[in-house]
Amino acid sequence: MSFKKLFKFFLLGCLFIIAVVYFSNKAVVNNAEEKLYTSVRDIPKNKVGLLLGTVKFLSNERVNLYYQFRIDAAVKLYKSGKIDFIIVSGDNGSKRYDEPTDFKNDLIKLGIPENRIFLDYAGFRTLDSVVRAKEIFAQKSITIISQQFHNERAIYLAEHFGIKAVGFNARDISGKYGIKVQLREYLARVKVFVDILFNVQPKFLGDPIVIK
Repeated sequence: MSFKKLFKFFLLGCLFIIAVVYFSNKAVVNNAEEKLYTSVRDIPKNKVGLLLGTVKFLSNERVNLYYQFRIDAAVKLYKSGKIDFIIVSGDNGSKRYDEPTDFKNDLIKLGIPENRIFLDYAGFRTLDSVVRAKEIFAQKSITIISQQFHNERAIYLAEHFGIKAVGFNARDISGKYGIKVQLREYLARVKVFVDILFNVQPKFLGDPIVIK
């Protein structure tokens, strides 16, 4: 095959990838319109808020601001009476890595009663967290708590799995680290449609947990 043909295939491949990323992103963003909130005054009330997990400390041992701002958003929602319970869904892949418990401990320090917090230790990724909110915790309407880019993707997944969802946007991060996360998000949005295409399900389900 000549260099000219190889270059043509390479160019077509790049254009295809760009188109897939563009339309995946556009679909996720458009779907979330009018379902995202930054004001507790405007957001409708739901019984349960789904707080999406992330690591508490970065490699430099500083507190991850994505984590801190999600904590702040969840506390604000609860204390404003816009949610009654919080499901903390995150990764607990080992004894030394336990996102849900970190969130729980900090929520309690900020005044959230322990009996209002439920932990989902198998929220290994957003799809798992959303589906388990329905299948394990029996919620068909939820308020998702994370940064806007994450809420947009989570809402798309929630609606695909038959869950009515709105998102409460935690404060976002700017600068170098924020850009890196945003770039990864574009790929995550493509994966949303790959997962839907192949009917990917959560890694674990389990026994029902009653929230009351």
